[in-house]
Amino acid sequence: MKALVILGDGMADEPIDMFGGKTPLQYAHTPYMDKLAELGVTGRMKTVPDGFHPGSEVANLSVLGYDLQKVYEGRGVLEAASIGVTLQAGEIAMRCNLICIEDDKIKNHSAGHISTEEADILIKYLEEKLGSEQVKFHTGVSYRHLLVIKGGDKRLDCTPPHDVPLQPFRPLMIKPEVPEASDTTKLLNKLILKSQELLKEHPINLKRIAAGKDPANSIWPWSPGYRPAMQTMQEMHGFRKGAVISAVDLIRGIGVYAGLDVINVEGATGLYNTNYEGKVQAALEALRTNDFVYLHIEASDEAGHEGDVALKVKTIENLDHRVVHPIYEALTTWNESVAIGILPDHPTPCAIRTHTNTPVPFIIYKPGEKPDSVTKYDEFSIEKGKFGILEKDQFIKVLLG
Repeated sequence: MKALVILGDGMADEPIDMFGGKTPLQYAHTPYMDKLAELGVTGRMKTVPDGFHPGSEVANLSVLGYDLQKVYEGRGVLEAASIGVTLQAGEIAMRCNLICIEDDKIKNHSAGHISTEEADILIKYLEEKLGSEQVKFHTGVSYRHLLVIKGGDKRLDCTPPHDVPLQPFRPLMIKPEVPEASDTTKLLNKLILKSQELLKEHPINLKRIAAGKDPANSIWPWSPGYRPAMQTMQEMHGFRKGAVISAVDLIRGIGVYAGLDVINVEGATGLYNTNYEGKVQAALEALRTNDFVYLHIEASDEAGHEGDVALKVKTIENLDHRVVHPIYEALTTWNESVAIGILPDHPTPCAIRTHTNTPVPFIIYKPGEKPDSVTKYDEFSIEKGKFGILEKDQFIKVLLG
């Protein structure tokens, strides 16, 4: 049986007063996820192992069954793989956000969701002014970029900018975890402050300010690591061929190291305006020639980081109506059965605008297999499901069966 994971990034949440104590997932109209909950088996998954930060890189690696103690090297190395940057021995890669700072506080982690076209100009400008034999900037997507430091020490205390909205930035700058990392720390903090000087009056930012948009007036490097040693999904789980579909470099980078074909979809943005229909078509086409497909939808996570509860409900309903519905209906006409797994990677509660490590609800639907008693998909209904809390590689093993 082939298998498809539909991953709604950050979709889980916490009860919200304006929804009468319901979560966005409970409040949203999701008839097709509810249908699959009724037809399938449900439970919760602990996607963030003890001792790990609840980042998307951690959680998605866990969903795919990887042992984080053995493979985790941060987010930057995965994004490097996605954009085709091969790390050499002794190089560290870091996610490098373009962020907006206002009144010495981190206004947002995304520079107002700056476009890739604008960001590319700024990143190339920083490479021209701050790049060197030791320091290299590489353009990613929207606000998500890459910084590579030759001879750097990854033992750094870094703060993800989406964890600290509206907090003063200076106390959150990089700190060494060990004395040997002091030189790398000084270099990175110098780059942050220099970037602020350079970006303040850049024409791209002046134009954004004039248009009422947030400027991208600082870099923010975080999540350092060296090149990881990972088995492919095929080696771990025994299937022949797999694919990943995502608008996010992080997820595509996981796909590269996991041995999955990376499928790019035109118009996939990582936001609520992403090309849902294009992603669905790509997933169905990929399933015809692959044994496993990982379809990642970022929109709910970004809504959670913005603290926008109405938008989060909309993204969940879009996932249900524009992704789960057409995929399920199409697969019912196929001769070959496809197992469907649906889950978030982690919660991104709107109230706190960052990730938590709370176990997430999941559905596993396999045509013809006996369902459990759950008839609705949300954070609390699935507590009555067949599974308690799965962890490590248990979810993916049940799905692949």
